[in-house]
Amino acid sequence: MRYRGRYKKVHRILSRWHSAAFSKKYLLFTNLGISIGLSMLGDTMEQSYERYTEQIHGWDRTRTLRMGISGFTVGIVCHYWYHYLDYYYPKRTFGTVVRKILLDQCICSPLYISIFFLTMGLLEDNTWDEVADEIKDKAWTLYKAEWTVWPIAQMINFFFVAPKYRVLYDNTVSLGYDVFTSRVKYAKKRDPPNKVSSARALDIYNVYKSQNIPRPSPT
Repeated sequence: MRYRGRYKKVHRILSRWHSAAFSKKYLLFTNLGISIGLSMLGDTMEQSYERYTEQIHGWDRTRTLRMGISGFTVGIVCHYWYHYLDYYYPKRTFGTVVRKILLDQCICSPLYISIFFLTMGLLEDNTWDEVADEIKDKAWTLYKAEWTVWPIAQMINFFFVAPKYRVLYDNTVSLGYDVFTSRVKYAKKRDPPNKVSSARALDIYNVYKSQNIPRPSPT
């Protein structure tokens, strides 16, 4: 009986917390907390893999924090985007769900990815040209990956999930995608093979010049 009483007490506390967290008053804050937390978790998982494979040698806390901040900005987008879709397309018919999926993939996904890179660029103090180059270099990879995951996931979301749980569902499914996003974001860009920098070429020239060695003719 004593354990049953404790169980009921815990159940009441969790029920009150759940009712408050997913109420209209606090739903935005709940969704932001979920988005921030899972973005940081995804990066932590990716860094754990990179440490295991010896790509990096320690946990970069600043990197994880930046991913969490990006979760805040894109979390705002997700919250209001789902609110917009459910307000203008409240039905759960097949045609309505397909329309929602197409809008989500063609409008929200590019916006989401762009805001992610803009946020990270600001946090890393990059120039606008550097941010634009990174978007050109990496955004298409993320966008292609979205088409392999989200159409089916969003069909389940729009058909079966209650509107107040959409961001929770989105971020739960997105945890694996967050790992992939972290990998793409922090992948090192390799130089093309056999490419010699101008500084290196100047060093080679100075060595030949100082030793009076005839320069090799270009081939």
